[in-house]
Amino acid sequence: MNEHDFSEIYAIMEASFPESECRSFESQKALLKHPGYRIITEKNEQGNTVAFLAGWEFTHFRFVEHIAVDSGIRGSGLGKKLMIRFISESDKPIVLEVEPPVDEWSRRRIGFYERLGFHLNHFEYVQPPLREGQADLRLQIMSYPGALAEQAFAPFKQILYTEVYGLSSKA
Repeated sequence: MNEHDFSEIYAIMEASFPESECRSFESQKALLKHPGYRIITEKNEQGNTVAFLAGWEFTHFRFVEHIAVDSGIRGSGLGKKLMIRFISESDKPIVLEVEPPVDEWSRRRIGFYERLGFHLNHFEYVQPPLREGQADLRLQIMSYPGALAEQAFAPFKQILYTEVYGLSSKA
């Protein structure tokens, strides 16, 4: 991936997520060297990136770390298109993190994933900080194609904490 394409992706990421849910530009770019990490994109007619999905491929499951669509064209179906593409690429279970359903936007986001077949799991989950000096972030796990018990999620959590968040062992 070239510098220009990554810069477009990162600009959409920064506009779509709070700082607590994004790495720094250099830290995010460094992930491109990780064999399990990849970004799929949608471009407009001019060849500019307008949507992306950043995901991880592990032995027993897949993880959607970020999905975002340029704010000017949200609601156009590109997020759904990217998710369907990601889902269709493998039979492995998929997990992702969402904010708890406390307001209209978090409920709408959860509804988006539920319409695609994801299930909101009702156990405690904390995302470790993505940047130096940040606090843990309370989130919830959604899973596809079925709900997960906390015990079934535990090995996934261990891999997320070590591979995605770079912790030695905290699960």
